[in-house]
Amino acid sequence: MKRWISWAAFALFFAAAPGFAATTALQSSRDCHLRGSEEALRCHVIPVPLDPGRKDGEQLPLHVTVAPAYRQMASADPLFVLAGGPGQAGSDIVNALPVMFQRVRATRDIVFIDQRGTGLSGRMRCKGSDIDEAPSDAAMAAAFAQCVKSIRQPLAMYNTANAAHDIERVRLALGYGPVNVFGGSYGTRLGQSYARLYPASVRSLILDAVAAPDQVIPAGAHDAQLALDGVFQRCARDAACNKAFPDLKAEFDAVLARVNSGAVTLDFPHPRTALPTRLPLTNLRFVTTIHGSLYSPLDSQRLPYLIHSAYQGNWGPFLTRGYAGSDVTPEGLMALPLYMAVVCAEDMPRLAPAMRDDDERGSFMRGHATRIASLCRMLDLPAIAPAAATTIAVPALLLSGALDPITPPHRAASAAKTMPKAQLLTVAQAGHGVSGLGCTPRLLREFLDRPDQRLAADCLNEIAPVSFQLGHAGAQP
Repeated sequence: MKRWISWAAFALFFAAAPGFAATTALQSSRDCHLRGSEEALRCHVIPVPLDPGRKDGEQLPLHVTVAPAYRQMASADPLFVLAGGPGQAGSDIVNALPVMFQRVRATRDIVFIDQRGTGLSGRMRCKGSDIDEAPSDAAMAAAFAQCVKSIRQPLAMYNTANAAHDIERVRLALGYGPVNVFGGSYGTRLGQSYARLYPASVRSLILDAVAAPDQVIPAGAHDAQLALDGVFQRCARDAACNKAFPDLKAEFDAVLARVNSGAVTLDFPHPRTALPTRLPLTNLRFVTTIHGSLYSPLDSQRLPYLIHSAYQGNWGPFLTRGYAGSDVTPEGLMALPLYMAVVCAEDMPRLAPAMRDDDERGSFMRGHATRIASLCRMLDLPAIAPAAATTIAVPALLLSGALDPITPPHRAASAAKTMPKAQLLTVAQAGHGVSGLGCTPRLLREFLDRPDQRLAADCLNEIAPVSFQLGHAGAQP
């Protein structure tokens, strides 16, 4: 999902609930094979109201995938999985079944929900606008404007609260009682919203890469800079890395200044077409590639090599990282219009100039939020007032990676202030998302079996750091 523009990182996370009748029906149900799953799963289409306040109005077909529990006598409380973004779909991450949820699935159904506007629930597409291939920032903005004109869905209806109401429709249609909710990244915001709107419907929460209620998604420049500084510090402490790149911070500053001056133009064969390509390297392309690399320790430990190579004039490694993952589909898996609909209505109205300036001071991502604001003006969406951060009384497991550039541990600590039964676990050697690492899948199962008991989580300390890449051959042994 991380592309040249890395829109998930850039663009790169209550009224009274309507009374839903328990007669919510399935529109269709079938066996299905989705990318990332070797076995047949069960796919459902569940109608939900476009406007939850008008349950008899226009309906949206919501796609839901169920991986049934292995054991015949399964627990009655399934695990609902909410993907990140906003803009990612549950059907995009069914490949997490054998990695993250294998132990949980032994005794519980796993339910992947495609949030409205994502995946197989009417994913919003930027038809005819190749934003990622635009040769300049101005061309990118023009491509986005073209995208906005092509969207037919009423974007004001695509927000976190309405998606939370959809989850309740899914629960009723599938006939479940109280459910367990797993949210990753933006899915943690959606999971918290659902738990607050429907407290009786939630048995427990698992939140991985936690977005706090007061977090403004575009205001992430400070956290990103701390994560990058952490790379510099770890390299300085590593004898081999420090020997190979003794002036890493100064080299990064020099490369950033060179990019900002407009002095860098890259000539290369395009990775998809092999055609000769000439691309001015803008600040936007540069910083979003750096930021996207910070999400994963595997990528962040390559950054010293990428920065040093660029400093010496070799942009090949940087280009490779910038285009990584861009061929998943022609438009990628993220629903960019949905991302913008959520961020522009829910986050940008809360980003006061003083907050923005304080967040970006001293960060390599200075100007990040201003770019998003310019795009939001094209959407012209009404602001959504933040919902009250009321208490979530159910047991909650909050997971963080210490190296995370967008939802570091202090975000989980902030979210836990409204969760009296929260357990906070931090993985020292992890970035954005930890549920598939080391012993974490076992801990998920143990938590769901006994959510009121404290976990013995010392095994998380056994997750080893990733070695730095020092040359063309890859990571050092």
